[in-house]
Amino acid sequence: MSCFSCFSSQDKKGSKKKAQHSAANSPKEAFQTQPLQDKPKAPTQTEPKIHKEASKDNGGNNNIAAETFTFRELAAITKNFRQECLIGEGGFGRVYRGKLDKTNQEVAVKQLDRNGLQGNREFLVEVLMLSLLHHQNLVNLIGYCADGDQRLLVYEYMSLGSVEDHLLDLHPQQKPLDWFTRMKIALDSAKGLEYLHDKANPPVIYRDLKSSNILLDNDFNAKLSDFGLAKLGPTGENTHVSSRVMGTYGYCAPEYQRTGQLTVKSDVYSFGVVLLELITGRRAIDNTRPTHEQNLVSWAYPVFKDPHRYQELADPLLEGNFPMRSLHQAVAVAAMCLNEEPSVRPLISDVVTALSFLGTNPGSQDPALLAPIDMPSPPSEREANGGSTLNLLDNDSVMERQRAVAEAIEWGSNSRNKGAQQRESATNL
Repeated sequence: MSCFSCFSSQDKKGSKKKAQHSAANSPKEAFQTQPLQDKPKAPTQTEPKIHKEASKDNGGNNNIAAETFTFRELAAITKNFRQECLIGEGGFGRVYRGKLDKTNQEVAVKQLDRNGLQGNREFLVEVLMLSLLHHQNLVNLIGYCADGDQRLLVYEYMSLGSVEDHLLDLHPQQKPLDWFTRMKIALDSAKGLEYLHDKANPPVIYRDLKSSNILLDNDFNAKLSDFGLAKLGPTGENTHVSSRVMGTYGYCAPEYQRTGQLTVKSDVYSFGVVLLELITGRRAIDNTRPTHEQNLVSWAYPVFKDPHRYQELADPLLEGNFPMRSLHQAVAVAAMCLNEEPSVRPLISDVVTALSFLGTNPGSQDPALLAPIDMPSPPSEREANGGSTLNLLDNDSVMERQRAVAEAIEWGSNSRNKGAQQRESATNL
């Protein structure tokens, strides 16, 4: 079922030709090409063109458009989605490894579960976000497929998998991450969030930061992935956006869980949990541990109050191989990010500054360079700095884009509900 002409795939030959012209229209046009309706119309002859706004901020360069693929193409490069190509699985569906015929580039193909809780709405949001947002610490979306009721996303292949794979529940023969690699991962992740919070306008709230969503390339460079839950942040005089609480238990900020009010400081809290995981080698939630140690943040809070106890938080697998001052600074940053009061948490730009020396090469790690932490900055500092921003939305199109995304989400829900009704009717026959 494909109600949007913008997400209808043509035959293989046609899609290759039209992919060359996929950077002209805005996301609004892509989402609103065809109104919501009960019966899908026949596909138009126009392939999706998703980011007019993005090209404005890249000197008019239209080469960043996501490519469109047919289901047949992606089935071919994943050997018909065989088990041997499977590299990951989650609530969204499965991820397979493949290699594009035209470029010989290795890619990861995420096939969304048609019957899963996460589906069309996440697909639409992810294509929108990653077509507009480009940074070295965000995973690169190469293209997507929307053949019939199939929804697939194609990303650059991250050869070392996720941070979770190298940090938590290691095999006995698996070498643990060293301290400086952990701090480099933390710094890269913070830079990715900084781009979303400070360069995008309005800011983008990632909403699902966790160790399994931070991917690593062959050199342990970290990139944020899985933007299906990302949300545009508040604009104008608004201080937050309201949202149904979504994310992963153990990483969600307490005020977001209580009220559904989402701000960039919600992401800062999640980052604090990830940083604490990198420091301790423990899961955010681990039901295999004694009751008082199952929630990582609750277990660490008493230690935060006494700097003399900070060493207790260090992962035993590190065997003491880390600069003590670096450990103290990392724990202090995590503690500030995990403050119960959102206004007291630092801006992610301050976190980047505080961590900038912790992720450097050990050979250049001069203790004298470890600057004292001076956080957080006043909330208005980002505006006062007047830094350059990536304008995702023009001022007069904020409401229009939000309405377009709302319609896309409604369409996704309707499609999923209709599919469930059809399956129920078939069962009753």
